[in-house]
Parts: sequence; C-alpha cells; structure tokens
Amino acid sequence: MITIEDFEKIDIRTGTIIEAELNKKANKPAYKLRVDLGKELGIKTTSAQITGLYKPEELIGKQIIAVVNFPILQVANVMSEILVLGVKTKEGVVLLETERKTENGLKIT
Repeated sequence: MITIEDFEKIDIRTGTIIEAELNKKANKPAYKLRVDLGKELGIKTTSAQITGLYKPEELIGKQIIAVVNFPILQVANVMSEILVLGVKTKEGVVLLETERKTENGLKIT
C-alpha cells in the first residue's frame, strides 16, 4: 500500500497532443507524441504504445492525462519526458482523457 504522501509526489497534469507520428525505431509499435502542457511546463515529447486503437491523425487535439515528473527515458530514438496514461484492454491501450476541455498543465488532484 502507498500513503497519500506517496501519491502526492506524482505530478499528473492535463495536456493536449499537438503532434503524433510513428516511432519507427521503437522495439514495439509506438507513436512519438508532442504534448502541450501549458505555460509552466511547455511542450514535451514522449513515446507511447497506443498504436492498437489510434491513428496519428486521430490523436491531434486530444486532451490527455500524463505524469510529468518521472526521469527522462530514452525509447529508441525518442527522449520520453512524460508518461501518457491509459488503460490496457484486450484491444489495446485506451487513453485517459479529460471529460471536458480544460487549461493545459492543470494538476490532477
């Protein structure tokens, strides 16, 4: 079990996908995403294994939820700065999205 203090260490924010393309060098199928996280955090890049249910053009404009304070991880040729959150299903990963549009960069509480 974790404590509320442990959970509060995780910085989870809203962001909007502004670019999406195939990460051709990833070992498993993935997209390279650029996500606008608002004025404080700016635009961050990540590699996300979400190719099962999404096409790159469908991702543009989606407001997603991401962890922004993990260490940077190199995924093939992409420096992954954030972790986009989703639910793993039999069909593929379903992205966590905001129920309605909000300002980018808002903290999840």
